[in-house]
Amino acid sequence: FSIEHADLIVTAVPSQFLRPVIETLKERDFSKTMFVNVAKGIENQSLKTMSQVLLEVLPTARKENIATLSGPSFAEEVAKKIPTAVVAASEKLETAKIVQQIFMTPYFRVYSSDDLRGVELGGSIKNIMAIAAGIADGAKFGDNTKAMIMTRGTVELTRLGVALGAKQKTFAGLSGIGDLSVTCMSKHSRNRHVGEEIGKGRKLDDVLAEMEMVAEGVATTKSLHNLAKGLNVEMPIVNAVYEILFEGKEPVQATYELMTRDAKEET
Repeated sequence: FSIEHADLIVTAVPSQFLRPVIETLKERDFSKTMFVNVAKGIENQSLKTMSQVLLEVLPTARKENIATLSGPSFAEEVAKKIPTAVVAASEKLETAKIVQQIFMTPYFRVYSSDDLRGVELGGSIKNIMAIAAGIADGAKFGDNTKAMIMTRGTVELTRLGVALGAKQKTFAGLSGIGDLSVTCMSKHSRNRHVGEEIGKGRKLDDVLAEMEMVAEGVATTKSLHNLAKGLNVEMPIVNAVYEILFEGKEPVQATYELMTRDAKEET
């Protein structure tokens, strides 16, 4: 069996490693193959989403055959058949509906969307907010702070998404506020764990060295910080997390600076 004869390929490679993995396949013919990506992140070197990386590396892959599956879906709970809902998205709604039917089960509900860009961005940015929420936990800031991060984080997510052509309503759905909420609150969240340890005063390298699995939000923080800067989109929480992770700013100081910005209307 040759991989290009597959009707559907699921890509579950961490976002920073997708390109080198699929480059080994770039000579294959995927003109009739559907791709479903489940990784959540933005590639650092190119600032591209996973669907964009697939299309760039695989010349025979077709845009209308690329989909993503995203939403609040920790693997531990899905494996236990705990009721879960996600969204399948593709630029071609018919493709999203095919993925929907393939993955739908009585305990795994799948909705469809044609906002591929929005769903991919939601799954990426929420990991940064989970780090921020974890920092709040580690620093013992309390529930009010965490609620602020989740709410204003959704605003930042929407702001960037709309600037990149996504639909605003997508970020009020499963791949937006849904995924952000569970990732910020759950004990299963690797990104929240990283933030919590940083909030306790530990160094990022030490935290990452003892982890067995990838916390996508660390690399995505760098990607999104640069992307937002290039687009002149205001993302103060993302910027604060970037400064804490990569510039050594103390969490308490970063929080103080967030709280003492100029007063403004809620938008």
